[in-house]
Amino acid sequence: MNLFEQKLEANRRVLNRARLETLQVNVGRKCNQACHHCHVEAAPWRPETMSSETARRVGEWIAVNRPKTVDLTGGAPELNEQFRYLVETSRSSGCHVIDRNNLTIIETEAYGWLPQYLASHEVEIIASLPCYLGQNVDSQRGDGVFEKSIRALEKLNAVGYGSRLRLNLVYNPLGAKLPPAQNELEQDYRAELRQRYGIEFTNLFVITNQPIGRFAEELRQHGRWETYLELLASSFNPATVENLMCRSTLSVGWKGEIYDCDFNQMLRMQIRNGKPLSLWDVTPVMLEGWAIQTGHHCLACTAGAGSSCCGALGSR
Repeated sequence: MNLFEQKLEANRRVLNRARLETLQVNVGRKCNQACHHCHVEAAPWRPETMSSETARRVGEWIAVNRPKTVDLTGGAPELNEQFRYLVETSRSSGCHVIDRNNLTIIETEAYGWLPQYLASHEVEIIASLPCYLGQNVDSQRGDGVFEKSIRALEKLNAVGYGSRLRLNLVYNPLGAKLPPAQNELEQDYRAELRQRYGIEFTNLFVITNQPIGRFAEELRQHGRWETYLELLASSFNPATVENLMCRSTLSVGWKGEIYDCDFNQMLRMQIRNGKPLSLWDVTPVMLEGWAIQTGHHCLACTAGAGSSCCGALGSR
């Protein structure tokens, strides 16, 4: 029994899958950035990418099962040649579509078409912007990233994002600490971005850094691994368990394999039923009630106000 399971047991909580609402599709690890906090460890040199055959099988599953939301992530999901196919297949199947966009991809010459394309298909954007101050963003994501991100946000605002269309920003803390209260930080973001740059957005999502990938390596290198896990464990909030994203989200890897969440995917904790399962081996109804695989990293999702791919889960 891992530490997270001990917390569940002590608080009389059970973690099973509920009705599927979101299919989160990770189309690969290739990205035009290599951020320090990235749990996917994405980078320009990563070769992993979803093939056209796998994308077609995913699209066929979406057309038959019609999940409420299809959440496209990576890496930079737009770098995959099947990105537009997945967007358009999902929208034609009646699904809401989310693009997890790093903003700087819009500033590359080859992807200047993205704002208008995403707007035309009414795709919701969730974009990483870990601070409204340039120095903090560049220290976490690379030199010049903040300036490019601001230009990209201006282009998104120009086609209706932040007003008619949903544009959500994501905050990750710098270092081994919990994020501040989401509502209060959102007010600061809104005031600062509006005053400094005239930028509008829909919501701010605060996400606790997961102790996996590059961030885990950084914690170990600086001797902060145990301290961070203790912080997460001591901040366990049982009220967050019911709303954990793993209960209603199914994560799909670039080969079509399935996981309870994107974090489990990075740790290769594949869903099994006597054998490893792929998306086309299951249906939403089949998965209801299945036990969710957990590890110490799950403490990050239940610490403080909780954390998911769509921000805090509730009050502290």
